[in-house]
Amino acid sequence: MTGNRVVVYQGPGQVSVEGIEYPKLELPSEVVSGLGVKKEAPHAVILKTVSTNICGSDQHMVRGRTTAPVGQTLGHEITGEVVEVGEDVLFVKPGDICSVPFNIACGRCRMCNEGKTGICLNVNPARAGAAYGYVDMGGWIGGQAEYVMVPFADFNLLKFPDRDQALEKILDLTMLSDIFPTGYHGVYTAGVTTGSTVYVAGAGPVGLAAAHSAQLLGASVVIVGDMIPERLQQARSFGCETVDLTQDAELPQMIEDIVGEPEVDAAVDAVGFEARGHGSGADEAPATVLNDVMSIARAGASLGIPGLYVTGDPGGIDENAKIGQIGVRLGLGWAKSHAFTTGQCPVKQYNRKLMNLILQDKASIAKAVNATTITLDQAPQGYQDFDRGAAKKFVLDPHGTIGS
Repeated sequence: MTGNRVVVYQGPGQVSVEGIEYPKLELPSEVVSGLGVKKEAPHAVILKTVSTNICGSDQHMVRGRTTAPVGQTLGHEITGEVVEVGEDVLFVKPGDICSVPFNIACGRCRMCNEGKTGICLNVNPARAGAAYGYVDMGGWIGGQAEYVMVPFADFNLLKFPDRDQALEKILDLTMLSDIFPTGYHGVYTAGVTTGSTVYVAGAGPVGLAAAHSAQLLGASVVIVGDMIPERLQQARSFGCETVDLTQDAELPQMIEDIVGEPEVDAAVDAVGFEARGHGSGADEAPATVLNDVMSIARAGASLGIPGLYVTGDPGGIDENAKIGQIGVRLGLGWAKSHAFTTGQCPVKQYNRKLMNLILQDKASIAKAVNATTITLDQAPQGYQDFDRGAAKKFVLDPHGTIGS
């Protein structure tokens, strides 16, 4: 049997590519023992990874800002070719190219039946919801690998209709596993529609995906805020306005300079808990972005919060931050009758329709996020570059498939 290799967290700032066993059609022991289910997974498939991406959520772990242990496998953004199917898999077959939602979902529990696949009840004994290669998410092996096992395959996999077309558009389609649906979820739940004015905090890949999604939804202007010049330039490259948060000007004034008033119709937090305050040399201030979006969102607005917040942060600035308790001005949001949407994006709510936009050349998500292909062995360098603020979305190509 062939082997397998996967990217592994080795301590703050360090990852490596390690050899592991070829995957089996079996559930993780953590799930089996915690939920009292059978280990055998005839509902699963094994994928040969075509593309797998580095995500900002992975970067939080690699920085040492979660409780991830050394040895944690990484990667939850997966696109692959089916190479083995369990005996209960009915609707996908070897050779199919499929996108894998980062949410692992059983398709059978109450949450899955309600379309809330980000909080499936049957895939993680620790809490609702699971993901590949992530701390406290059920013990599932990461997908920054050559091969990966996907459970409940008929429910989870999104099969691309044409293999050749899929491989031709793979740099766009690889974003369907997470950041395109996540960015879209952020602006959709923020109520973006025709003519909306929109502010997106953060010009990392999720923020850029949110900005592109706002354009697709008909926003009249999309403003992206960040502190890294290269990322702001990337946002401008596809028609966004930008604000440089290293400047000492107040955010409402910067918004007014663009749209003529100090508020917007919809706002998105695509930064999360490692936020920094405004101005040059600003220190970490984990509630900054949440308070910002409340300050510049009009009364009655909705706020999309796809940025990650955690319940365990060893590097938090104080004891409260270490357990995810931060200084949010909830009274401001209450006074303005704001609505908040948080949590994992339920990818399956969006991925098929976003796939159709890509296949019909109506969405250019790879261009928006500056998709950049590297090999699996280049993953450690990719993590270092991403941590330094590279305005790129790194796509790992474990088998040399992309562009071949």
